[in-house]
Amino acid sequence: MGQNVLNLNPIEIRDSGFDFTQEYIEKFNSAESIKNCEKVWSKIIAENRDIDNPTDKEKEILKYCDETKENPWNVDNGGCSWYCGGGLDINSATSELQEQNGINYKAENIHDLNYKTAWIEGVNGYGIGESITYDFPPENPRITKIIVVNGYVKSENSWRNNSRVKRLKVYLNNKEFAILNLKDIKFGQVFEFKPIGIQKRENEKELKKMNRWNLRFEIMDIYKGEKYDDTAITEIYFDGIDVH
Repeated sequence: MGQNVLNLNPIEIRDSGFDFTQEYIEKFNSAESIKNCEKVWSKIIAENRDIDNPTDKEKEILKYCDETKENPWNVDNGGCSWYCGGGLDINSATSELQEQNGINYKAENIHDLNYKTAWIEGVNGYGIGESITYDFPPENPRITKIIVVNGYVKSENSWRNNSRVKRLKVYLNNKEFAILNLKDIKFGQVFEFKPIGIQKRENEKELKKMNRWNLRFEIMDIYKGEKYDDTAITEIYFDGIDVH
């Protein structure tokens, strides 16, 4: 590993609020849940309390309501984020697990902002050395945060049965750039960087003429699944600057 390669631990854990149960899926944004949430919101307002600081009991009711999401599987990007002005053009993987029972494990799943899908590598063994590449146009907004949702998080059994990533090596334009040390947890793990991307951005016309750039994520080490050696990543997504 080169001397300038970053060795990073997550600076933040993002709790998706998703508890992986059938009850949660059925209740999420249901008519009954919305009615119950409205009662809680009305009570908080009537008592002149901070709506962002409900009691634990109120949180249990409110977790089933989120008007910013169409369904419980949506990854929460915090409203208008980096994706208002950014987004990769292409992502590809060195291998993909073959479709089973109508469910696919394609590279595109890793960046669909959906907790229900995942990229799962397709080689024998634990997929050490397998990788996925994100390709960006030169004018793409710069990245300052990489968020990894580790494992196959759509259910507790899927997460435990499949292997998860312990360490990811990141390449920037095919040069070693960073090692991400991942915890064995279901929630989003946030890694922070100095801006990644084209730095010289004053002239938009000239910026678009510059070379494309890419990030590649390579599996270095894993947490073994209880049933399968297939290694899964649900999401790798981004946040950054140059949006507003």
